[in-house]
Amino acid sequence: MIKKITLIGSGNVAHNLGKAFLLNGLEVSEVYSRTKTNAKVLAEKLEANYTNNLNELNQESDLYIIATSDNAIEKIANELKLGNKLVVHTSGSVGIEVLKNASKNYGSFYPLQTFTKTHQADFSEVPICIEGNNKESLKALSQIAGKLTNTVNELSSAQRQKLHLAAVFVSNFANYMQVIGEELCEEQQVDFELLKPLIKEVFEKNQTAKAIDNQTGPALRGDSFTMNKHLELLKDKKELKKLYQLISELIGL
Repeated sequence: MIKKITLIGSGNVAHNLGKAFLLNGLEVSEVYSRTKTNAKVLAEKLEANYTNNLNELNQESDLYIIATSDNAIEKIANELKLGNKLVVHTSGSVGIEVLKNASKNYGSFYPLQTFTKTHQADFSEVPICIEGNNKESLKALSQIAGKLTNTVNELSSAQRQKLHLAAVFVSNFANYMQVIGEELCEEQQVDFELLKPLIKEVFEKNQTAKAIDNQTGPALRGDSFTMNKHLELLKDKKELKKLYQLISELIGL
């Protein structure tokens, strides 16, 4: 049974996970960060110890969670010597095999959500995808994930990586489309608030039907007159013009 947790990392994911554990009666006993100040800030919020030295990590925790940038996971894992302790990472795009040198028991604990330090996510609504290198690891991860959310899914590394790719499209890329929209509105002093009911409607409809069935717009209709008008408006924005043309072509296929 997992009672004590060590968080390795102090960024957006670590902040949200740490607080979620605390809110659900789980103890975060320690926080590690390369920057001692960052470790201390998060540790104080979680009433935990902190360190900036991997060699000084306690050996008493039941679960060690590497919540860092993807390119740092393998390096950190290779410096850990945790015996039989359970160690996981929170990445959507990294396989679990990078953890094999850290412990005999390892896996992934991937909360499928976008996180920021300034906003605590409601984990009861966050799907958590888990993977373990053996039945014991998987069972332990299932139990602790179940304390945070009702949506726990067992996925292989390949499945999780494709899911993460999908998440980039529906979240990061979709958000950047709004960034573009904001900039286009600002150029003509148009209030971006006018578009928010439209944004809300699109995403609400996609809760009850497939996105493909809700697709509308000039590209789907083959409305070349309107599309040519749009392209003319983008004549001085070569990259946006290319983006508009590419997305329109994909919609019209």
